[in-house]
Amino acid sequence: MKLKISLAALMLTAGLLGCTTSSHQGVSVPLVAARQNAGQIGNVTLSDWGKETGLSFFISGVPTGASLPLRLYSFIYKGSCQQPGAVAYEMNDRVTTERQPIRGWTFSRSAPVAMPVLLSGDYSIVVRSASTDGNRDIFCGDIRQASTVK
Repeated sequence: MKLKISLAALMLTAGLLGCTTSSHQGVSVPLVAARQNAGQIGNVTLSDWGKETGLSFFISGVPTGASLPLRLYSFIYKGSCQQPGAVAYEMNDRVTTERQPIRGWTFSRSAPVAMPVLLSGDYSIVVRSASTDGNRDIFCGDIRQASTVK
């Protein structure tokens, strides 16, 4: 048993050290819950993958009555949450999520655009429920309000 704990501690330390020595920093974008999802919180971390951007989402919840397994769609729009333009990137090759031991859901996506392009433009990220759950925008975050994650 002690060997398992020691091994787990070693892997955790190595993983954290690897993250802190990485030359690529992530960018955190807070997600604001829409009216029909009031009281929930969310965040997405953008990661520089060269010609693509990785997105790691965490949301605390979805509107009551959402069907399981939970399917969420994500989009990057040109423009802000207050004044969205056209969809710039759809990230829906996978739409499933993973329930977390703590209250919430996680899911990851990638966008076919370099992270500096997203950071230098006027873009927003939208999370939408499945059509079976009303096809509603449940979270939105403006990328320009992003902050660096260490």
